[in-house]
Amino acid sequence: MKKVGFILGIAIAIIAVFIFENKLYYPSLPIENLSAKEAIDKLKESESKIAEIAVEGDSIWYIISSENQGISSADEYIKQLIGSNGWEFKDKDGAGLFFEKDGRRLIATTQMWTGNYVLVKIPDDFK
Repeated sequence: MKKVGFILGIAIAIIAVFIFENKLYYPSLPIENLSAKEAIDKLKESESKIAEIAVEGDSIWYIISSENQGISSADEYIKQLIGSNGWEFKDKDGAGLFFEKDGRRLIATTQMWTGNYVLVKIPDDFK
């Protein structure tokens, strides 16, 4: 009986390590063919608090480390990123940040993914 308990304990430990290493406890991403582990690894490899994680259709997805500061800290990174390409920030409404440049309008949308990470979707023509 002790042998069965020991084997069961080892199996549970192996499963727990697998779940932790592969970040399976994070919610799913709204991006196809990208796991939570891959997204977080791209951010950790980056030297900044924001990293491009995917290009999907005519949009680019970014992940931002908010360090429990919420969406407001992520908004500042987005304003810097888009502003560095000549876009002027105009307004924020809900999850959308509105920018203008040469009579064109651009909307970047944000989404709290976890307490530490924010996902951002920006049209690819902002560059």
